[in-house]
Amino acid sequence: MDPEYQLTACISLKVPFQDADPAGVAWHGNYFRYFDSARVELLEKLDYGYRRMVESGFVWPIIDTRVRYIHPIQYDQMINVEANLLEWEYRLKIGYVIRDADGKRLTKGWTVQVAVNLESGELHLGSPPALLDRLHHSLG
Repeated sequence: MDPEYQLTACISLKVPFQDADPAGVAWHGNYFRYFDSARVELLEKLDYGYRRMVESGFVWPIIDTRVRYIHPIQYDQMINVEANLLEWEYRLKIGYVIRDADGKRLTKGWTVQVAVNLESGELHLGSPPALLDRLHHSLG
């Protein structure tokens, strides 16, 4: 992908008590919630959030995901979660990086989503025009 077309969103959050195990480390399953929060921000930047997806006649289930835990995230720690749009022509592939307040990389990963026609329940081969139009508008 050409880097000049990359779309990015970043959120900051403080890891809440309920996300941690008894040792004070964020439970591994919560990392996907952090990814999800950044992904929502990214899609809202496109004006193609989940409500717009449904309005356009599609849902976008996640079909594949990957996470690499590099350093533990602690309860009460401030983190920055970045979401980067990597692919969009046939599917949405979004990459993620979680960093601490000093910029140290803690975790990285990605998710893959595909368009499914809401009415028929069938996989739509390629991204629908509603998404592509917003991307062309956003990316120039």
